[in-house]
This record gives sequence, C-alpha cells and structure tokens, in this order.
Amino acid sequence: MKAIKVMASIDEHGQLRLDSPIITDKNSRVEVIVLIPEEVEASEDDTPDEVILEDFRTAWHEARTGQAIPINQVWEGLEDV
Repeated sequence: MKAIKVMASIDEHGQLRLDSPIITDKNSRVEVIVLIPEEVEASEDDTPDEVILEDFRTAWHEARTGQAIPINQVWEGLEDV
C-alpha cells in the first residue's frame, strides 16, 4: 500500500473535497483516513503577544539600568521550590 498526503475539506453534506486532484496511473478504490484537528482549550500558556512583548520590554529596561536580579540569586530562589 502507498500513502499520499493531501489536504481536503468536508462539506455540509459530509463529502470530502480534495484541494487538488490525486494523479495516479490507474483508477482504483482507496482507503481513506481522515484526521480532524481537535479544538484546543485556551490554557495559561496562551499569553497574548502584547503581554509577552511588554514583559520583554520591562525585563530589557531592568537589565540595561542595572535593576535585574543577579542570576546566582535567581538559582538560590529556585532551590527552595
């Protein structure tokens, strides 16, 4: 058996509509496996880009102005966790 990966859509009638035709040298029946992406719930890790950028700007400013915590103090705090 040979595998070919193609993208497709499922229409309102449940019919599979390929984005592009599959070119083969003979007509035959095929076995189809449909992979439907699951909806993923928003998690705490889905921080908006604007928040990440603002946090980066704050950290960068603190680092440039000497307000950052020395790395050895950061590790000391993590050892207690």
